Amino acid sequence: MSQSMSRRGLLLNDIAWAYPWGHTLQQGSSGNDVAELQVRVAGWASNGPSHTRIAVDGNFGPATAKAVQRFQSAYGLTVNGIVERDTQTKLNSLESSDGSTLHFNWSEFTDRISGDFIGGKASASAVKEHVRRLMYKLEALRVKLGNRPITIKSGFRSVVHNHRVGGASDSMHLYGTAADLGVSGVSNLRVYQKAETCGFSGLETPFIDHQHVDSRADLGRGWWWQVGTR
Repeated sequence: MSQSMSRRGLLLNDIAWAYPWGHTLQQGSSGNDVAELQVRVAGWASNGPSHTRIAVDGNFGPATAKAVQRFQSAYGLTVNGIVERDTQTKLNSLESSDGSTLHFNWSEFTDRISGDFIGGKASASAVKEHVRRLMYKLEALRVKLGNRPITIKSGFRSVVHNHRVGGASDSMHLYGTAADLGVSGVSNLRVYQKAETCGFSGLETPFIDHQHVDSRADLGRGWWWQVGTR
């Protein structure tokens, strides 16, 4: 069994540990370690508004290196794009013991009717992995907003729940790749603008009570920024 598949199986059983990176990663590296790194730095895709995302392909190229450098700068690490012990330790510090992240819990993203990840348009295991990847982007967004707590108002939705709330028939919420957010003391337009730097490929017009973000490009969909500030 591959390392990534082994980790996924453990993750979905709510058993987690500090990721065993095993060795230093840098441009030219490849494999499962790099794919996991890309999940964790995906929210550092750019410095400004940009249709840029970090592909989780296991190949450490220039885009991944730049994302690592932004991550290192944000957390006060040596900015060199090399994922050595200090960077790996910081990456692991953002992981909670159940495989969620430091500032977000699985329960914040489960279907509001069933309380789990079933009944959507992807398997429960796929939904949970999509949510995990979303959490790491939201960790980056949280930092960019001055470390202000982010409230998840809607995460994954089952088909039944999505229908009840009038969601689009192919809503990204049905796959676990979307969230509606609220940040106390921060305008939703400001949240939108910072989300433009976090690799989110779907951004809905800021509403009074929430800001929608999603990662539809991860599912092969086209980018959709309803407003855009560029």
